[in-house]
Amino acid sequence: MQTVSAHGATIPALGFGVFRMSDEEVERVVPAALEAGFRHFDTAQIYQNEAALGRALHAAGARRDDLFLTTKVWIGNYRPEKFAASVDESLDELKVDQVDLLLLHWPAHEVPVAAQVEMLNAVQEAGKAKFVGVSNQNIAQMRESIERSRAPVVTNQVELHPYLPQQALVAAARDSGVAVTAYYGMADGAVPKDPVLQRIGARYGKSAAQVGLRWLVQQGHIALSKTAKPERVKENIAIFDFTLDEADMAAIARLARPDGRLVSPPGLAPEWDI
Repeated sequence: MQTVSAHGATIPALGFGVFRMSDEEVERVVPAALEAGFRHFDTAQIYQNEAALGRALHAAGARRDDLFLTTKVWIGNYRPEKFAASVDESLDELKVDQVDLLLLHWPAHEVPVAAQVEMLNAVQEAGKAKFVGVSNQNIAQMRESIERSRAPVVTNQVELHPYLPQQALVAAARDSGVAVTAYYGMADGAVPKDPVLQRIGARYGKSAAQVGLRWLVQQGHIALSKTAKPERVKENIAIFDFTLDEADMAAIARLARPDGRLVSPPGLAPEWDI
């Protein structure tokens, strides 16, 4: 599979995310994801399915060295007495000694970014995370994290899809050597139904969803795909056998819109750049 490199990390360009999936769904679909070729799995403490992912990977006999595991620390654990303990719990549930990538899930507001980064660095230095990164940070917060962090910030995981291409943040990340990880790539179901993406896909024998994922990885982003249906997994990963041309990319670029953002929870979200 294609990979993205950032500050020494080599990350599979297509990951399998388990946001809003029950334990039963995770344990049913992960074996199919492994069989299809997925090795990058993305979860979070707040998803409450780290243990299910750990069980599924263990039961399937996945080799730890073959996997790239990402999890995220929830804002309720942004305190010195809770941060490291919460990571220990995540490791126990995932049945590993170390995650490949540990992220700060949201910037929040009560704990300064500098303090969040210090706690993140401490658990990385303790060997609990190979690499560290951030999620849902705006440009200023990302730059502060980069400046404050002793370990390189390898990614900023943000909402990114054809209706919200995040050009300013992407440019700032690239200037700093930070990879962008795109979540909500299907825009909550809008991408698979988009007539422009459907027309493009028809020319390649691909679905609109595959076009959306291909658009992400073709720009050099890491894309998180998701399905709870084992029969759909193979479709999600079958995006590396075609290339969108310049006209396709231009047509998709025109889908961007000012109200494209879908995820902005009060109390968690920062002041966005756009």
